[in-house]
Amino acid sequence: MKKMIIASTSTIHGSRYLEYLLPTLAVFFKNVKTILFIPYARPSGISYDDYTKIAKKAFIKINIDVKGIHEFKKPKDAIEKAEAIFTGGGNTFELVNQLYKNNLISTLKEVLEKGTPYLGTSAGSNICGINMKNTNDMPIVYPPSFTTLGCIPFNINAHYLDPIHGSTHMGETRATRIKEFHIFNETPVLGLREGSWLEVLNNKVILNGKLTARLFLQNNDAVELESGVEVRL
Repeated sequence: MKKMIIASTSTIHGSRYLEYLLPTLAVFFKNVKTILFIPYARPSGISYDDYTKIAKKAFIKINIDVKGIHEFKKPKDAIEKAEAIFTGGGNTFELVNQLYKNNLISTLKEVLEKGTPYLGTSAGSNICGINMKNTNDMPIVYPPSFTTLGCIPFNINAHYLDPIHGSTHMGETRATRIKEFHIFNETPVLGLREGSWLEVLNNKVILNGKLTARLFLQNNDAVELESGVEVRL
């Protein structure tokens, strides 16, 4: 039975790392003593060690320890034996590249399908969908495949932004880019706004947070989903 939290971001304006999610995580990870952290996306090029320290500082507030996957000689074994797993944000291309490089994609999917509790933020949420084609990141590396975990039957567009009313910016909006994606792809896309997250219990996906989310379907108008509702395709 899948048990996942898929969050748009780790940090919202005016709060510290994971602070807005900690009350939820304290319940979600009840009885978990140590979380395995996957820092492969590492934002701004910080070291895996430093990124792990950031996660550790947040989780200690709810009495949970954090170990980075890079600390283990056999990362595959670490995933298989983990009490719970957290994949942080950063660059999705590099995250997926490292997961394939270390032969971890299938192992990670297997343990999540069997019920290992999982938290993803940003890039760590992008990999929960069918593929990573709706990431906002620059392709700084070229992973062997864009196919990701497929734990949910749609893609995530984390940090989803609405067009700013009255803006003179002439570039593409996020909605426009997703519409372009749907010219060539059938996969539904959920625009997940900052401070929103999905809770996955087996095949049931519930939207949480104060804001709505925007569901994009090929050849259909986008639909606003209210917080607290199940995401149905």
